[in-house]
Amino acid sequence: MKKISIITVSFNSEKTILQTIQSVKNQTYQNVEHIIIDGYSNDNTINLIKKNTNKKSVVISEKDEGIYHAMNKGIKLASGEIIFILNSDDIFFDNNVIEN
Repeated sequence: MKKISIITVSFNSEKTILQTIQSVKNQTYQNVEHIIIDGYSNDNTINLIKKNTNKKSVVISEKDEGIYHAMNKGIKLASGEIIFILNSDDIFFDNNVIEN
């Protein structure tokens, strides 16, 4: 079973980040790491992330140089054979997307 890395970049995403995290958690495929790179949000985003992720998640919140810089940070941390980018206001179509 191949390991899948899902990278989510966020900045001030308190209105949508929970749906994104839940969308990853609900996937039927089990060998998934979720890497969340937050651009040092100044709203409640980081608190929501910390309360709703598990030990398999990697969470970094620090200043970056924009969305692509944040994505590249996530890619460098990824240990999966396949990498998905799922932005902080996106969700998977259904719970079987990765499995399929």
